[in-house]
Order: sequence, then C-alpha cells, then structure tokens
Amino acid sequence: MNFQQLRSIREAARRGYNLTEVANALFTSQPGVSRQIRELEDELGVVIFERNGKRLTGMTEPGKGILKIIDRLLIEAENLQQASLEYTGQQSGTLSVAATHTQARYALPKVVQSFRTAYPDVRIALQQSAPEHIAEWILSGKTDIGIATEGLSQFPDLVSFPCYRWSHLIVVPDGHPLLSRSPIRLEDLAEFPLITYDVGFTGRGHIDAAFAQAGVKPDIVLTAMDSDVIKQYVSLGLGVGIVASMAFDHGRDKGMRAVEASHLFAQNTTRLAVRKGAYLRSYAYHFIQEFAPDLTRADIDAALNGGDLS
Repeated sequence: MNFQQLRSIREAARRGYNLTEVANALFTSQPGVSRQIRELEDELGVVIFERNGKRLTGMTEPGKGILKIIDRLLIEAENLQQASLEYTGQQSGTLSVAATHTQARYALPKVVQSFRTAYPDVRIALQQSAPEHIAEWILSGKTDIGIATEGLSQFPDLVSFPCYRWSHLIVVPDGHPLLSRSPIRLEDLAEFPLITYDVGFTGRGHIDAAFAQAGVKPDIVLTAMDSDVIKQYVSLGLGVGIVASMAFDHGRDKGMRAVEASHLFAQNTTRLAVRKGAYLRSYAYHFIQEFAPDLTRADIDAALNGGDLS
C-alpha cells in the first residue's frame, strides 16, 4: 500500500470516475492510475469501484467506507508535512484563501495588509469564486481558508466560524423617487426594476425570502456576483440596487445614494471555513484572528475538534 494508490482512489471519486482527469491531476498516465487502483483492491481483497468493462461507474458499498478512511489518511499525511514545517520554525510558505467577490473586494484588503506586515515571508494566493466552489476547493485541499456569506455551513466536512454580521442597502441614483419614501417598503421596491446578487451570493437568500414571505413579487432584471457591477448598472439608471452594506462608499460612489434596508431583509453572517481535521500553521491562525478578532486560538481548536461555532 502506498500514497499514490490512495490518491488514485480519492481522485477517482472526486472526478466522477474519469480516469483521464485523475491522471492529469496526479501527473501520471491513465494506465498507471488503473494499475494503482487494481493493485490496492487486490491487496485489500475488496472491490472498491463498480465497473462497466474497464470504465469505472461508481463505488461499491465497501468502497464508500474505504474512501472515508483514505480521506483521513491523506489529510493526516498533509497535516504531518505542515507540522514538520511548523516545528522546524519555517515561517514561510503560501496561504491560499478563497472568497466571494464582495469579501475579497471589501472585507479582506485591511486583513491582508496587516497579515503581510506580520508574516512578510508568507505568500497569499487569493482566489475568487462562488460559495459552492469555495467549499469544494477547501475539501480538496486546493485552498486553506474559505470566506463567504452563504453555503459554507452546509458542508459536514468543513468547520466554519461566524465572523461578522451585516445588512443590505438599497442603492439608487441621486433624485430617485424612492428617496422620498420613508421607510421604504418591499411593495415600494417592487414598483421598480431591481439589480442584485446572483442566487447563492452575498445574502441573496434573505432577499428572496423577504419578498416571498410578504407575498410581493420583485422585478429582478439583472443579477451579478460583483457589487461594483451592480452599482455600475444602477448608476446608468437601469434599476434599483440591493447590495451589501460594506460595498457602498459615500465618498467614492458619486451620483448615488444608499438607504438602510435592515428593516426589510434579515441580517447576514459572513463565515470563514477550513477543512475539518486540518493542521493549521501559526500564520493560518493569525489570518483567521485578523479576520475574526473575537475568535481565540482555543475557540478555533475547539471547533476543529468538535464542529462549528454557531
């Protein structure tokens, strides 16, 4: 039994049993992957994958149980490498952080700036994507830390920490008729075309839930992942924007006005997630605490060992 065999099993399950993709991910050949899988099955005396001819089509029930053990073994092997670097005093490396566009643009810059001052020899690899992709990257080990408002708490193999709460704002051009209505109601918003986030992004679920509960049908004419894109189209007069509160700057966003919407939509909680059981180097703890100052190292360790902080 060797780690290449274990990695072949794990990647085959992750990549929909496509051995060409597995071979590319492991920098080997497709016949090599097939051989590694077959040799481990022969050694264990268990058929791990269901097959149609030479093609893998699924996992057997014993295979599903074995995959869980393989995941734990590979995680611990990665943890061992990280621990060795930590214990030998090496404070260099790469911290990979995945976040949604809004978090990367508005919440992370000051955190990254402070972190770079504390750890100048650590490179930050910042990636941006949808919450479900962020979760997949954490689970696969492609990224160390994920940050998003929606989705991260739904994955049982992730540990997520609540970091801060925020509300939405209504954004309109100067002189818009909504500015004369106070307080603005959902029925008022429904009179105008709306521009807001894609489904699954930046608290969109709370926006949809508020309209549904009130029995009001909104006219959402344009959606985007990026707050700046939403504001750009608002500035062109194409609709009323609903954006995250941290995404509006009264000094920078000229020609637009922001109106508080916390009375219309439920508050949102931004969460930071890591893979359950992961070994965190000291600089990863530092980054987490920069983003969520109320978290102690004991809080983080307790969550890693026992589950989410709610």
